[in-house]
Amino acid sequence: MALPPPDPQFVLRGTSAAVHTLHFSCGGQEPDVPILFSGSESGFIHVWNLKTHRVDTALDGHGRRSVYWVETMDGKDRLLSQGRDQRICLWDLAEGRTSVTDSVFTENVGFCRCSLLKVAQGRWLMAMAAKALEEVQVLELPSKTSVCTLKPEVGAKLGMPMCLKLWQLSCGSQPLLLTGYEDGSVVLWNLSMRKALSQLVCHQEPVMSLDFDSETAKGISGSSEKVLSIWSLNEQQNLQVHKTHKLVNAGISDITIRPDKKILATAGWDHRIRIFGWKTLKPLAVLDYHTATVHCVSFSDHKNPSERLLAAGSKDHRISIWSIYTQT
Repeated sequence: MALPPPDPQFVLRGTSAAVHTLHFSCGGQEPDVPILFSGSESGFIHVWNLKTHRVDTALDGHGRRSVYWVETMDGKDRLLSQGRDQRICLWDLAEGRTSVTDSVFTENVGFCRCSLLKVAQGRWLMAMAAKALEEVQVLELPSKTSVCTLKPEVGAKLGMPMCLKLWQLSCGSQPLLLTGYEDGSVVLWNLSMRKALSQLVCHQEPVMSLDFDSETAKGISGSSEKVLSIWSLNEQQNLQVHKTHKLVNAGISDITIRPDKKILATAGWDHRIRIFGWKTLKPLAVLDYHTATVHCVSFSDHKNPSERLLAAGSKDHRISIWSIYTQT
């Protein structure tokens, strides 16, 4: 008999709006308090203290338009946020400050989350959906210099980019970009050549979310359908379907592989969080707490594996926090 799934370790309430994105910052040394950033439909970013389970700060920088991506740059004092006001904001949160120090106007009307990759000390690449509907732009940060614009070939009919994942095999190797498109394709881009290396139709519907494990060269994607697609990248950098996994209910908003590559979590339109073993894709748990669509899932970056947490944000205005499979 499988063990019954646990209850959440605790629940964060108080956003008063649907939660669209989550990002932990828990890797600091004592007395650093572990925190969780959440972005909500009301345009606020909440900074949650995970010791008190309360909001330490509420950041308001997107004109009350939905925030759907947050990410830190080296620790929790520099934060990037992306909103439906077509702006990406860089926040300075050091020493209690709550100021936007810089911003990028994307001119993109979609809701494709950006992707950030640290390429050197003090240097990052950020991929974002561009003004032209099918294009992706890559900037260097903090300089905001344009690195490249990635345009599908004429007649490719991929539609809009829906999700992005910048990655590199090792520090110093060539940065690559995986993009999930509206037509259900996943495309691997080489940034320096500005060229698509491989394209694979993974879904019949738009790719809603993807994640990639560069160690095993395997990725996973979800869409509005009842299927997860697992694909791999061979030595020639061609994408191939590895296998598919049929779901009970349709619709995946978010997928994330835990940093230790042992398990992954999906956020479902069916209000549920599903946990799978990453190597086998064996279903391990169904976490049934939320009363509406789960929009996002995120694993914490605690240094000690036993302290690792999973957070899920939902349309029901709540964030559930789970301690699950921490011993694996």
